[in-house]
Amino acid sequence: MPDFSPTEYAVPGFVALVLIEMIWAWRRNPSAYEPRDTLTSLAFGLGSTVAGLLFGGLFFALYLFLWEYRLFDIGWAWWAWIACFVLDDLKYYWVHRFGHRVRWFWASHVNHHSSQHYNLSTALRQTWTGFLTLGFAFALPLVLLGFHPAMIATCGGFNLIYQFWIHTEAIDRMPRWFEAVMNTPSHHRVHHATNPRYLDRNYAGVFIIWDKMFGTFEPETKDEKIRYGIVKQLGSFNLLWAVFHEWIGIAQDMWRAPWKHKLSYLLREPGWTHDGSRQTSDEIREAWLKRAFIDSGGKTVSEENPIAGEAEPA
Repeated sequence: MPDFSPTEYAVPGFVALVLIEMIWAWRRNPSAYEPRDTLTSLAFGLGSTVAGLLFGGLFFALYLFLWEYRLFDIGWAWWAWIACFVLDDLKYYWVHRFGHRVRWFWASHVNHHSSQHYNLSTALRQTWTGFLTLGFAFALPLVLLGFHPAMIATCGGFNLIYQFWIHTEAIDRMPRWFEAVMNTPSHHRVHHATNPRYLDRNYAGVFIIWDKMFGTFEPETKDEKIRYGIVKQLGSFNLLWAVFHEWIGIAQDMWRAPWKHKLSYLLREPGWTHDGSRQTSDEIREAWLKRAFIDSGGKTVSEENPIAGEAEPA
């Protein structure tokens, strides 16, 4: 199998699309880009590339070692590529979901959500510390099934390329049939939102069907303006603070917490505290649902607005 990295070939296309979107933003939505924010995103992308070069080879070598103990010889047939791509995207869904639901994983993934702007440069905000979370372990079942690590890496590269274009406000909605199956800018704007309605929804990489299957889908609504970023905004363009702030927060919380709660600050959901001084996304969402119920005059929220797991309105 030749050494092939699809993301390397896609870089010129990434640059061209960012420039095109900048021109669109200059004419239609000037607030979409902020120079310091964009520079921070570009620095994130450069740093994540270096981190990938430093640790990617180590994980690939581990996959090759474990592949020798595979259950099946799947090979390189055309159908194997399709199966690998679909299963790798299912794997991505669960990695991504853990990235929001377990603070240890969130400390790495929060980097991607730290911008209060939503544009194609935001897609470049990739983690420098992913190797610390051991998220690579989610791919081990594919390796042991018999998919070659090079095939998995290539499919993962195309998955990453696909996800680039959905980080934009320049595209409203795709055709309905496409929105029903694929992840789109509309679906992914929901994922990057801090509105209570949207918190921890739409984890999909390529296929939005996973969110619909597992009850985490939320359609974008025109009823309220999306607010991007994280629940507690960084308030800074300092690159190192943006990269490491959640790891620092975990260390501080664990240091101050009683012994019986220390590990919970690492393994429970972001926002959890033993004394209830902060709120998790579930708690924020539950409080919003209660307010929405009262404001709607006693009607159920599903009568007023759709919530996760319900079908998208026509």
